[in-house]
Amino acid sequence: MADIQRSKQNYTRVTIQNGGNNQDSEAKKELVVLGIALDSLPKAAQFLVCCGGVFLFYLIYGYVQEWIFRTGMKPFGWYLTLVQFAFYSVFGIVETSFKKDKTRKIPLKTYSFLAFLTVATMGLSNTSLNYLNYPTQVIFKCCKLIPVMIGGILIQGKTYRLIDFLACVCMSVGLILFTLADSTVQPEFNHTGVVLISLALCADAVIGNVQEKAMKAHKSSNTEVVLYSYGIGFVYILIGLIFSGGLWPAFKFCTQNPVQAYGLAFIFSISGYLGITFVLALIRAFGALLAVTVTTGRKAVTMVLSFIFFAKPFTIHYVWSGFIVLLGIFLNVYSKNEKQINAWAAQQRSKYSTYFAHRQKRTPLMENV
Repeated sequence: MADIQRSKQNYTRVTIQNGGNNQDSEAKKELVVLGIALDSLPKAAQFLVCCGGVFLFYLIYGYVQEWIFRTGMKPFGWYLTLVQFAFYSVFGIVETSFKKDKTRKIPLKTYSFLAFLTVATMGLSNTSLNYLNYPTQVIFKCCKLIPVMIGGILIQGKTYRLIDFLACVCMSVGLILFTLADSTVQPEFNHTGVVLISLALCADAVIGNVQEKAMKAHKSSNTEVVLYSYGIGFVYILIGLIFSGGLWPAFKFCTQNPVQAYGLAFIFSISGYLGITFVLALIRAFGALLAVTVTTGRKAVTMVLSFIFFAKPFTIHYVWSGFIVLLGIFLNVYSKNEKQINAWAAQQRSKYSTYFAHRQKRTPLMENV
């Protein structure tokens, strides 16, 4: 859903210009997840912990989201977003209460714009499920890899290597082929849904870069950004639902099904909120693009589980489409850890060469057999 748009808010980078050359240096910050410091762990262990948290909580998030829309909530996507924003605001207030510095650092004008983008991203994404099946919606969201990179280039002047672009192309192409395969076995394609999810992607491509620039300029915490973005966004959606007349029908439906509506919405929201924590840690330790890669891989797994748990038809095209996605993930991981991977591969080659050479010396040659 909006995992990366919210997670990029804590990705801080210091750009140093020297003689016309840009040199990026990561801001050194303590890596803490759910109150537990991970700095003492090796980089590989930090990566596994962060990835594990991302996959665990966002797989729950995706499963519960599809479950909610199968209980009759499809016409009430904006109301679900309202409830989700309310929970996120409460979580932000609780988390802020444990912090010593509660001062707001980013201007309200900036938060008003961020809240608008957040509402557009999550609201349009939730509402698109009224017109698209879940795997199709997920695949469209995965295609935000390229607009996020374009937004980084245009808004912040970032540069990416060719292998990064190849990784994004592989993942996007693989997931698009997933969509085409899905449309052959279970067509549920609507142009309104395509427009909604496309607009959500446009907002998603902007929001992360705006958040990152605001975080750099004002040195605010991610908790502050979450609290004010979702708090103001809640007010936007509430006003919109009141004037559109959509508040009362949705409220009446949820009142008749409180456990299914609000109980599942709570699980949906808290799993998303905890997932954000691990994505933030992943971004801080390994960079935003690698975090996008991990969450894209998570979306692919979510789609597979969606077909398993919700009994959808299956075609072999899903398999090779998934391999293209995995190729893109590998390319991006390799891009970010090229030196370490090459060193490890060289070490393994040397190890096995020594092993086989030693065995060859100990094995007598068999002649005249």
